Amino acid sequence: MTFASAPGRVNLIGEHTDYNAGLVLPAVIPQRTLVELRPRRDDQIVVWSREIGAWATYRLGHERRRRDWLDYVMGCTAMLRDAGHRIAGSELRIASQVPLGGGLSSSAALEVAVLRALRTAYDLPIDDVELALIGQRAEARFVGVPVGAMDQLAASLGRLGSALFIDLRSLEIHLLALPAVDLVVIGSGLRHDHAAGDYRTRRAECEDAARRLGVRTLREVGIADLPAIAALPPPLDRRARHVVTENARVRAAVHAIETSDLRALGEQLAAGHASMRDDFEASLPEIDRLVAIAGADPAIWGARITGGGFGGAIVALAKRSQAAAAAARIAAGYLAETGIRPHILVPGGA
Repeated sequence: MTFASAPGRVNLIGEHTDYNAGLVLPAVIPQRTLVELRPRRDDQIVVWSREIGAWATYRLGHERRRRDWLDYVMGCTAMLRDAGHRIAGSELRIASQVPLGGGLSSSAALEVAVLRALRTAYDLPIDDVELALIGQRAEARFVGVPVGAMDQLAASLGRLGSALFIDLRSLEIHLLALPAVDLVVIGSGLRHDHAAGDYRTRRAECEDAARRLGVRTLREVGIADLPAIAALPPPLDRRARHVVTENARVRAAVHAIETSDLRALGEQLAAGHASMRDDFEASLPEIDRLVAIAGADPAIWGARITGGGFGGAIVALAKRSQAAAAAARIAAGYLAETGIRPHILVPGGA
């Protein structure tokens, strides 16, 4: 029997930059997806999901998209085969502490946990970076959700207490120990779905903007190109401006972490949320209120929406040892103002 797991993640800064070959700065959270694997003597993959409450079965080599939760598992085995790796039939039992649709990358945690279990059980020669890229291909090519590789790389390489700087163009990756700050992660109570239209529309808009600017990806333009970006038709001008300024905010956040400048780090989070709200239009009024309530708390350095948007969670940076009290105040204020019950995930969520 083989056991494996992988964590969920929050993104401190660098939203919608990954599929634009840009810069990101995620951090993992304590909640994990757990996989128990038992080999079988046939070519059947038999899967139990505790969260869905269902069994499902398919044959290796006969993966076909069903447009449900099993696609994420089938995508992993299909992409392993495409990469030349051989596995046998297996029984997988999956349990997850990472909320589904909460902006905390439950799908990447599932993919990485499944791939880790298969790697161990069948002694596959795959390093942690390649494992993450196989997981990304499972989601993008098989499931059909056009995500970049940030989430899978974070789930595969992240460590608690550190941020993970990733350059999606060069695959430069390094861990940055977080300074004297604690994370607060609060689910808004509004679920999102990356397979739905808004996420796809934003990606298509970015690709259109890049074509009009004469580049392959928006990573190839920078702050000096903002006048050319401003000449794009709306909303492409705003979408491209978000990506370019967000890459700059990632670099500024890295510098703030390296110099332990928590005020500057908080300012980058706040600016990132404003850009997601105004230029990328990927927030919602309720989430804007949750961010505003968090940003006004005296124990918080800064807050923003985290994940692809259109629902999900926020992340905030709290003064050391004040995260739990701050999270309780923020959650109470949000419930009082909106009538929506939030979910405190970090600290203390499960």
